[in-house]
Amino acid sequence: MRQAAYVGGLLGLVLLTILLMRGDFSAMLQTLRSARLVLFWLIPYRALYFLLYAIGWQNLLRPYDPYHRAGIGYLFWATSVREAIDRLLPVASVGGGVIGVRLLRWRGIAPGPAGASVIVEIVLTLIVLYAFTALGLLLLVGIRATGHEYTRMLLVFLLTLPVPGVVVLLLLYGSVFERLQRVLRPMIGQSALSEDALSLDRELRASLRRGWALLLAGALQFVAFTSASLEIWLALRLFGHPVGVSTALILESMTQAMRHLAFVVPAGVGVQEAGLILFGHALGISAELALAVSMVKRIREVLCGVPPLLSWQWAEGRRFQRLARIAPK
Repeated sequence: MRQAAYVGGLLGLVLLTILLMRGDFSAMLQTLRSARLVLFWLIPYRALYFLLYAIGWQNLLRPYDPYHRAGIGYLFWATSVREAIDRLLPVASVGGGVIGVRLLRWRGIAPGPAGASVIVEIVLTLIVLYAFTALGLLLLVGIRATGHEYTRMLLVFLLTLPVPGVVVLLLLYGSVFERLQRVLRPMIGQSALSEDALSLDRELRASLRRGWALLLAGALQFVAFTSASLEIWLALRLFGHPVGVSTALILESMTQAMRHLAFVVPAGVGVQEAGLILFGHALGISAELALAVSMVKRIREVLCGVPPLLSWQWAEGRRFQRLARIAPK
């Protein structure tokens, strides 16, 4: 997975370099300067995205955390850490989930429930992403922007549409982690992992049958995805090219779909820019404007991601020191 992330990152950088060379880089920088400091309001606005995800995550954890050891503030921080890891580090968009389980364990939540809540949340994100992509495709039909880009995206969407359903069925009835543990048993031997695998499968089945909790968490995630469209809407307005909400939704949904399809490319480098240019062209947005919008999103990712990463490393260091002090000599 790490090697795939490195190869994906290299290919993404090559693609980004080509896009920048073909565009007017100086015009893009001039466009960015025209927005001035107003764009920095997107940094605190991103807190809404994290808050919606944290509320949904807390709702999924409710049966396992009746005393709110992992409160909304803690889950807000953990969500920002997970997002920063997946967006900024070469972990093929899976490292954030692993760290999410670790952060729940710090609050005394058992491995099975912790892992189940994170996996279910990731599956919900996949389902919500398909719904968000479908919304973008429908809006493209509504404005009759159904060119080659639309056709390709629609084809990929239809071909991969069964994936979320297959994943849910496997988690419900496939005992995935128990089977995986059996495959690994000759290499790792019989250990506590056997019980952990059984517990994780059991908690996953239980979590996936909590219909109202899933519906609430999924609805909050969809609102979070939709709210992210404001970044594009505000950026284009400040760049002197105001667009409607539907156009911003189309661009956000299509670029998110492309980034998730190319999940092995760290931070979607090059993929996000290509998506904004391709679909922006169909909506009357120049390549320079599309690259400027992408740069705004990149700056926001870094400024919103670096502080959580640093705070997580600080917390890891404090925890290591505390464990070292109480360890037997």
